[in-house]
Amino acid sequence: MKQEPMHRSDFAFDLPKELIAQHPLDRRDSSRLLCLDRRDGSICHRHFSDLPGLLRPGDVLVMNDSRVMPSRLLGHREGTGGAAELLLLEQKGKDLWETLARPGRKLRPGARIIFGDGLLTGEIVDTLEGGNRLVRFFYEGDNFFAVLDRIGQMPLPPYITEELEDRERYQTVYCRELGSAAAPTAGLHFTPELLEELQRGGVQTGFVTLHVGLGTFRPVKADNITDHHMHLEHYTVPPETAQMVNAAKAEGRRVIAVGTTSCRTLESAWRDGKLTPGPDSTGIFIYPGYRFQVLDGLITNFHLPESTLIMLVSAFAGYEHTMNAYRVAVEERYRFFSFGDSMFIGDMR
Repeated sequence: MKQEPMHRSDFAFDLPKELIAQHPLDRRDSSRLLCLDRRDGSICHRHFSDLPGLLRPGDVLVMNDSRVMPSRLLGHREGTGGAAELLLLEQKGKDLWETLARPGRKLRPGARIIFGDGLLTGEIVDTLEGGNRLVRFFYEGDNFFAVLDRIGQMPLPPYITEELEDRERYQTVYCRELGSAAAPTAGLHFTPELLEELQRGGVQTGFVTLHVGLGTFRPVKADNITDHHMHLEHYTVPPETAQMVNAAKAEGRRVIAVGTTSCRTLESAWRDGKLTPGPDSTGIFIYPGYRFQVLDGLITNFHLPESTLIMLVSAFAGYEHTMNAYRVAVEERYRFFSFGDSMFIGDMR
């Protein structure tokens, strides 16, 4: 049996800097779509607006409806006036959040940070394992998220250096459950019109919620990828989605995940031969050798070299097929990462 790739360097590829998309296209569904047949590795080039012609009546398309919080807070340290920044990661209690904090050496327990000309104050409560900070917030009124909406910024990845004019472009058109620290970017290509066209064509659409944490994007530092550990992320599978997916699997119809977050939710919630509804948490790490239980297709963007996300794609499409597809995408000048182009992986017959 062929040995599966297990080293971080197996998932490296050369990416010219100019192929990293810095802004979204004017129209969401005008992005390019690389179609990869997971049976034989064959490739064709389409546009995302062609998706209705690639899906079949009876297919179930599962999307992550999590909404990104404007969770990047820029402020100054009380007393010194020095610049400080927090990125909200996970709520730990009323007005209590786990955060990434900069500059870390200056933000020790007891330090206070002022945001939005005093609309919000954060006090460092504790330094957590790994260096994250536990922060308690103080503000007028009783709605923290209303304050956050006024003064927070979208947590764009560090490889995006241009300002985002319309922050709704870092949200999917179907998002509704506030809680993510990053966008489930595979869904950014959908428009309301495209979703309507898919439904008219007999494609069923269902939703799950997985609040994306930065653990998904945490670099793999271990040389042997099996030594890497994922952070937990919270998810919910609604009963109607579980029913839809279970019926499709029983009847031999395809289940297609939009994005790695939807994929990880579906695979995590599959127990005893069925998709289980309800809330839970997952730290699932999918890499080559994993046996998929639910997925028949995957829509996903192009991911960073040596990331857990390209490892997941390699597990689904096959390592050789995936790395060849990435080489082709570079040669064909596809746009990469969050605001970039898309892939559809499945049986293209």
